[in-house]
Amino acid sequence: MNAAQVHPSAIVHPGAKLAPGVSVGAFSIIGEKVELGEGSWIGPHVIIEGRTRIGRNNRIYQFASIGAPPQDKKYDGEDTAVEIGDGNTLREYVTINRGTARDAGVTRVGDDNWIMAYVHFAHDCQVGSHTIFANASELAGHVHVGDWAILGGVTLVHQFVQIGAHSFTGMGTYLSQDLPPYVMAAGNMAKPHGINSEGLRRRGFSAEVIARIKGAYRTLYRAGLGLEDAKRELAVQAEQCAEVGMLLEFLARSRRGFIR
Repeated sequence: MNAAQVHPSAIVHPGAKLAPGVSVGAFSIIGEKVELGEGSWIGPHVIIEGRTRIGRNNRIYQFASIGAPPQDKKYDGEDTAVEIGDGNTLREYVTINRGTARDAGVTRVGDDNWIMAYVHFAHDCQVGSHTIFANASELAGHVHVGDWAILGGVTLVHQFVQIGAHSFTGMGTYLSQDLPPYVMAAGNMAKPHGINSEGLRRRGFSAEVIARIKGAYRTLYRAGLGLEDAKRELAVQAEQCAEVGMLLEFLARSRRGFIR
């Protein structure tokens, strides 16, 4: 692979590490502690700073800001980080702040994520892989997002909320509590609207597994059971379906409660 290509107007600190095949566009600024993996493309007017490690074959478009200090008044200059995996697309004006010493110390993004314009990931967020964030969706600090989640445009997420794998939000959703795996949500405040059946089909879930997940949804949301009784019933269902077990494990981890 060819050596890194840096536009003459870009500013790259001598301490930055650029792997072969990296391209840095006009007027971009790459800081001292930044590492860019093979084949990653950095467009014009991008700022990447702090202790930021970005993997292979990412595309980061103009005016994105990656690795800036957290928007947390308690932050006191600690050496925290951002870590981004492989094959991600970050569109215009995406902002990802580094972590804080009071949590993970690192804001993480996995692989193969599609992150549209004006999306914000605050400090210590942990984002999985294969997610989609539509325009202007925003994560407050300490939010965890599971694999394959899809957030509709202008989805706003309160700090410390957990978003389960394969979940889906409609445009303009506000999440103040956890969103369980597979569940679709919409509204302000967010309300559940069934499971993400179409997304599960597209990802190869069998009709039988989707039916069992629908049954678990009915147990949690439609059977009129209290939470502990619903958990006991879900535990029985999980013996026959590992995907229901993932839902049960998510509920056990929930600290803010989940949308009802």
